[in-house]
Amino acid sequence: MTTKPHASLQANSRAFENEALIKPTGFREYDARWWFGHPGSDQAPDLNLYGVQMLGMGLGTLIHELGVDPKIVVGHDFRSYSLSVKQALEVGLMAAGVEVHDIGLALSPVAYFAQFDLDIPCVAMVTASHNSNGWTGVKMGADRPLTFGPDEMSRLKAIVLGGDARTRSGGGYVRQVGVAERYLADVADGVTIKRPLKVVAACGNGTAGAFAPQALRAMGVEVIEMDCELDHSFPRYNPNPEDMKMLHAMRDAVLEHGADVGLGFDGDGDRCGVIDNEGEEIFADKIGLMLARDLAPLHPGSTFVVDVKSTGLFTIDPILTEHGCKTDYYKTGHSYIKSRSKELGALAGFEKSGHFFLQPPIGRGYDDGLVAARAVLQMLDRNPDKSMADLRRALPLSYGSPTMSPACADEVKYEVVENVVAAFKAKVEAGDMLSGRRVVDINTVNGVRFTLDGGAWGLVRASSNTPNLVVVVESPSCAGDVKAIFSEIQAELAKHPEVGAFDQQI
Repeated sequence: MTTKPHASLQANSRAFENEALIKPTGFREYDARWWFGHPGSDQAPDLNLYGVQMLGMGLGTLIHELGVDPKIVVGHDFRSYSLSVKQALEVGLMAAGVEVHDIGLALSPVAYFAQFDLDIPCVAMVTASHNSNGWTGVKMGADRPLTFGPDEMSRLKAIVLGGDARTRSGGGYVRQVGVAERYLADVADGVTIKRPLKVVAACGNGTAGAFAPQALRAMGVEVIEMDCELDHSFPRYNPNPEDMKMLHAMRDAVLEHGADVGLGFDGDGDRCGVIDNEGEEIFADKIGLMLARDLAPLHPGSTFVVDVKSTGLFTIDPILTEHGCKTDYYKTGHSYIKSRSKELGALAGFEKSGHFFLQPPIGRGYDDGLVAARAVLQMLDRNPDKSMADLRRALPLSYGSPTMSPACADEVKYEVVENVVAAFKAKVEAGDMLSGRRVVDINTVNGVRFTLDGGAWGLVRASSNTPNLVVVVESPSCAGDVKAIFSEIQAELAKHPEVGAFDQQI
């Protein structure tokens, strides 16, 4: 057994240099994320290197508990401290009796690919994804292509914070070379885009800059590089394809160069954002629907998994209906959509944040921004007489709200949502109408998503990462419908004083 880590320690102190610091809030539902700090920052760190080492020992202990072969792929993203964090994690893993296979600088999907390439069951990718400079974290898994969900993360947290990590013999270290090159060859294997396409590749100076341009060129397209030089200070904006600064820069580059599409990648390369040839952002759920429409004739009868925040157009789309495809709405979160896609044997899973889980024969089931980009390019290649904007306009029309996030403390948000779910279920059971219409479906897998006759829907759920609720509304009819459904939700939430004011109004 090990000693228990501290929840806080004074930086620049003797204790900080000798004892483990791990703030408990860094353990999240499906990964771990802490403020590590950087030179010049005044913010107190949540984690030190001894804390990372203890995390590695805890992860190694869990791997032995799970009964899998104690071998693990480990990689790191491009930040000034990521290599040090990774090496501390590796020391802990080796102390716990795990054989470490270090693949060096990598994207998260490169680490996932390495599990298959090297035939190793476990993975630990040191990355803070799109978070700003100073953050670090780890994405973990022990059952490829899946990553940890809440059960595994809860157990890991208990082991680490309880001081229950155990040392074992048998640990070792192997420095693997050539994995990145094999990944790049694999992601472009068999892909030859025949249609002349000009593509803006936007990487926000994150790790994807070392991979995306080369992979896209190997697929046969002309690449205009945008912020592909590695710079962990992220001088223009964080590498996040949901960030408006990055999206606006992508739009400007697409219009300046007359590009056919803009593809943006986050800091660890597992997400992809899309700007069409007219400079319009296409939200990830709509990209998912476009890809599903493209794939349905090739794979009739397929199932698609989407998160509960995603557009309801999947259920009423005529092309998906024509080809016998089904859609399953599931919990928001990349580990949930990934595992659900595997469970159902879905052709693909789409999460609104930009994670795409393309299953065999298209992908291996893990989220990979370059595989998603490849699917977008192949869709354009299969539609040589249509632009990206044409394909966007071909989608059925819908009116949606922004994602709204009224404040609600972490300690009470799940109880509030339980009460809101119960209230809406009671309305349905009593035969009450909502916005003057009958409720035809109520999904409580992640909060409550109720769908009305005609396809309009509303969602209330608790945020997984912040002290907020999440509210989304969409209608295929009109903007006034969105406002009416929002009023129903707002009236219900007004009964709960724990819920703050809405950050936006419709």
